[in-house]
Amino acid sequence: MKNFKEVFDQYSWEEVTAAIATKTSLDVQQALAAPRRSLEDFMALISPAAAPYLEQMAQLSHAATRKRFGNTVQLFAPMYLSNECNNICTYCGFSFDNKIKRRTLNAAEILQEINEIKKHGFQHILLVTGEANQVVHVDYFLKAIALIRPHFANISIEVQPLDEDEYRQLQEAGIYSVLVYQETYHKDRYKEYHTKGKKSNFYYRLETPDRIGRAGMHKIGLGVLLGLEDWRADSFFCALHLDYLQKKYWQTRYAISFPRIRPAAGVESGKYTIRDRELVQLICAYRLFNEDVEISISTRETETFRNHVLKLGTTTISAGSKTNPGGYAVDPQSLEQFEVSDERSAAEMAAVIRASGYEPVWKDWDKNFKVPC
Repeated sequence: MKNFKEVFDQYSWEEVTAAIATKTSLDVQQALAAPRRSLEDFMALISPAAAPYLEQMAQLSHAATRKRFGNTVQLFAPMYLSNECNNICTYCGFSFDNKIKRRTLNAAEILQEINEIKKHGFQHILLVTGEANQVVHVDYFLKAIALIRPHFANISIEVQPLDEDEYRQLQEAGIYSVLVYQETYHKDRYKEYHTKGKKSNFYYRLETPDRIGRAGMHKIGLGVLLGLEDWRADSFFCALHLDYLQKKYWQTRYAISFPRIRPAAGVESGKYTIRDRELVQLICAYRLFNEDVEISISTRETETFRNHVLKLGTTTISAGSKTNPGGYAVDPQSLEQFEVSDERSAAEMAAVIRASGYEPVWKDWDKNFKVPC
């Protein structure tokens, strides 16, 4: 099978945008009735023509999620290890040109953060850093993982793109999943948002999930930064990426996140918007396109929005999140990567999940569990 760069280069952003815009009500009805939905169906479901069908999409998405994932929602917490970054990105509070106090947690501080996060019951943790290879490199990650692994059942990371052998080291050290967002698949505009640093290399980032897949990672998380470019075209390319990866690395699990641009100190806001109703449409479209993909909703979203999307496809959700290094205990006042919108605690979020008829899951598997032969 071709690599994703070759697949991606067969498509034109302008042609994809036009194809989505020309989808009709009949296309949407056929997509809703299909037993298995294609990328063409996904186009129809995210198109303007699908807006009147949102209630039907929501009902089908709810049913598909319950069938595949039951009535559970998994809780996780992000833990920011560093805000050091060598990239200049127009939308990020950690951008190199943003004159802020930089901090990278040392071993004692990591343990201090762990102790605070554990008090809230979390067993799934997401490690996040800026992209600064001279400070937060693989050796740093390996030392941090060695400290963190005894305390949590599941560790994920969201850091700079790495080489295949580095991902293999992280997988062997206990990392379960890697999240890497392309930010935008608009190749011609990508450089405008990422003007300096390794992140400005569009194709190196684009091929990162392939390196993760070849390294044998258990799960890969994808997404685009909603607000940079047209959300419909960006989401089609992300679905194309998901479809390619799932066929090539079929033993790997996949997750989709939906980060919308949030305010951050010293950075620009997005040029494009995606309204709440459109984001619900997008979430439902992904669920109908792929019943196996995990769908994650972060604290970027408001309380009201997160309450409503619990039943529409959500499988994992963060709570009580801090988006600054040391934010839980070491240095609560350090700069956030973005402003959190939903500030409810983990206990409050768990209560909301129960009130919605779902069971909050803190730990859904054990790394030491083995199925007998």
